[in-house]
Amino acid sequence: MDKIAVQAPATTANLGPGFDCLGMALDIFNELTVEHGPFCISVEGEGAGQIDATENNLVFRAMARVFNRVEKPIPELTLTCRNRIPLARGLGSSAAAIASGLVAANGLLGKPLGLDELVQLGAKMEGHADNVAPALLGGCQLVVQEAGRYVSFPVPVPLGLRAVLFIPDFAMSTAHARKVLPASVTRGDAVFNVGRAALLTMGLSAGKLDYLRVGTQDRLHQPARQSIFPAMGSIFQAALEAGALGSFLSGAGSTILAFTEGESMSGAIGQAMQTAAARLGVHGRVAAARPTALGTHAVPATA
Repeated sequence: MDKIAVQAPATTANLGPGFDCLGMALDIFNELTVEHGPFCISVEGEGAGQIDATENNLVFRAMARVFNRVEKPIPELTLTCRNRIPLARGLGSSAAAIASGLVAANGLLGKPLGLDELVQLGAKMEGHADNVAPALLGGCQLVVQEAGRYVSFPVPVPLGLRAVLFIPDFAMSTAHARKVLPASVTRGDAVFNVGRAALLTMGLSAGKLDYLRVGTQDRLHQPARQSIFPAMGSIFQAALEAGALGSFLSGAGSTILAFTEGESMSGAIGQAMQTAAARLGVHGRVAAARPTALGTHAVPATA
């Protein structure tokens, strides 16, 4: 192929207790167009003027991984990135970059690699697969590592489930958010999280949304991360009091996500989160999203 365009979804990882093993695709899409031509990377939308436009660009590096994997030299390419996923806000912008690069390169080569192989390549780049797997496969994915490979399994998502996002004006570096985590946890906290992760996946699978309030609770990473985002707990509580089914830090933050059923409560929940945050000096915007079964996929390339 001489030209290809792909879209990659935003993702929310952890979903509260599922640290590094649960992730869900959301219907906010970045679009990448790749064509043969002089090397150039242009970025529109989120990250314009900030994202590296050299061969160190994450999209280009992901493409290079695929070419290297099939032992072919990467040709001169022109990349156009149209980004809608905010950077460093816990919505999987890096996973979307990796996924779009992998799928685009695979498409240019005639799809020599299957989706599972792309997940393995993407997870090695990201360091974990809870964002990469749903970015590539869509839906909600449960991911574990076994013998050096990642195994993913889809978790059914009820059709009426919706996400309300409070996206703060400030970024949270994933690397910094991981550094504040404790080196060990108590047995009680481990049992707390195992039980809630199990309850969350069963609640989603069975469509029992009333289980999500307890099922999204966490003691493994959010308490430590509150040290760099002190308002987090108050925003969770405001969402729940406004009728949210559950609320948690999206990925490593800074976005806070609240689940709701249908559209009717989304406005009130978003307003409650924004108001509670502003009282504590945190400003940001509210957005709505739906879980999507679409992973990274090809779309018609514009002229």
